[in-house]
Amino acid sequence: MRYKIVFGLLVTSILGANELQIKANSFNADENTGLSVFSGNVNIKKQNDELNASTVSVYTNKNNEPIKYVAVGNVSFVIQTKQASIYRGEAGKVIYMPETKEYHFFKNVHLRQVDQKKEIIGDEVVLKTVEGKAYAKGVKSEPVIMIFNISDENSTKE
Repeated sequence: MRYKIVFGLLVTSILGANELQIKANSFNADENTGLSVFSGNVNIKKQNDELNASTVSVYTNKNNEPIKYVAVGNVSFVIQTKQASIYRGEAGKVIYMPETKEYHFFKNVHLRQVDQKKEIIGDEVVLKTVEGKAYAKGVKSEPVIMIFNISDENSTKE
């Protein structure tokens, strides 16, 4: 039988304390290096954001505050920006920088903006949740693909 390890970190933000909850099948930490590795069905939740992956490495500073998250393997996510836009998607690797609230997505990225019905497909995408901006790059053999659902007001139904 596998046991889930629940590890709760309290993270202080500018507006106050918000709880960050990490669930995983296993957990290893090294206080000297500030590295904690969660593996096996990792699930991270904080307010409206959720990240799932096979393995997540959490890097902390000397005050034991998270400064970087690196998620790899079957990564899926739900992210809400400061402007309340909701993004869902998948990627091969995700790096989250909590100080700037930026997500960097790599390898077969599929990012969908749910409220605007927009999609970005590429090999490298950056989402700045405070500014509500996204940037994307394709690989040499594949371009970035943007998909928009646009209603045509002039079309008529027959």
